[in-house]
Amino acid sequence: MYAFRQPPADRLPTNDAPRAYKTRGRKKNLNRHEKSSVANVMDFQNRAGSKFGGGGVASHSATNADRRERLRKLALETIDLDKDPYFFKNHVGSFECKLCLTVHQNDGSYLAHTQGKKHQTNLARRAAREQKEGKGQIDPNTGLPVGVVGAGLVPVSITKIRDQVTRQQGLLFQLQYPEIGQNIVPKVRFMSAFEQRVDDPPDKNYQYMLVAAEPYETCGFKLQAREIDRTGDRYWTWWDADLKEFWVQVMFLTEREERYVGVPGLPGR
Repeated sequence: MYAFRQPPADRLPTNDAPRAYKTRGRKKNLNRHEKSSVANVMDFQNRAGSKFGGGGVASHSATNADRRERLRKLALETIDLDKDPYFFKNHVGSFECKLCLTVHQNDGSYLAHTQGKKHQTNLARRAAREQKEGKGQIDPNTGLPVGVVGAGLVPVSITKIRDQVTRQQGLLFQLQYPEIGQNIVPKVRFMSAFEQRVDDPPDKNYQYMLVAAEPYETCGFKLQAREIDRTGDRYWTWWDADLKEFWVQVMFLTEREERYVGVPGLPGR
């Protein structure tokens, strides 16, 4: 014989089944908090204008990012940055377009810019102007514009100098241009190590001085990355039109002057 035990009162079956059915049917009578909780778990893949499983319509920023990526891939197939005359990497690592005077944070942004309306319009304007002035044709043998004959290398003489009073060290450059073009004066430009493409990787301990004069090749001098004293007659250039000689004097600041330059209360340079 088996004895049956009475279950506890809290476990006895109740007549709440209809109430559970009614609870599932209260969807139309949800309050504000219940509606917000339902919206947080709502499926957005079937929204209007989106494909099934696509995750919804792309935002404006996502569309622009995809467009720039497609333009970058297209430009990589047709453009070589090493041969682009308007591509320039500045000393802070950004990229500049010398034609449009724009700054870009990476090469992808620059390549997307080259496919844009602004760059293409400026290219068309530059080509029309060069064609009008007769400067658009380049000789493939010399790499110079048609009608200009290259004169080759420039004879250079460099002398180390030192100021007896301030103890500053410097260099005196003498360049000869016997076949320089008419009414042309040589120009000087200083370039940081991060702007040049000869020494790779760039060394921040050096800077470069460039001297250009047509039809001669541009001369480059590798100098120490020390600050140049441009006060008074410390730095000067001189073009002797009779002897066809160009002189450049460069004086560097002393270590003490470089250390305390810009300090309030001291005479500025």
